[in-house]
Amino acid sequence: MKVDRSLLSGSTTLLVLSLLAEGEKYGYQLIAELAARSDDTFCLKEGTLYPILHTLEQDRRVVSYEREAENGRMRRYYRITPRGKELLTEKAAEWRFFASKVDAIIPGRAIREGAV
Repeated sequence: MKVDRSLLSGSTTLLVLSLLAEGEKYGYQLIAELAARSDDTFCLKEGTLYPILHTLEQDRRVVSYEREAENGRMRRYYRITPRGKELLTEKAAEWRFFASKVDAIIPGRAIREGAV
């Protein structure tokens, strides 16, 4: 199912921080994992991801460093900071609250059964 892009725009920071909470990753790795875990529902472009990472870095929510990859190329890795973990906790709570309110309004069973 295709998802309205406006739904994604409000949740990208939460998604990125969630992946970084599992361990440090480089940009393309974040893009690939988001796509793979969401069955290609979340297909971020570099032009979307990197501004998010730069903002998080400016706010000291993530830190980055360069490291040489197996192929000899330098890659920039990102790691969540304690401040980033705090933001992740806030964003996750906000998402759960929002999702619960949406679920309280839409007729879940009717939609699942195709009645709407």
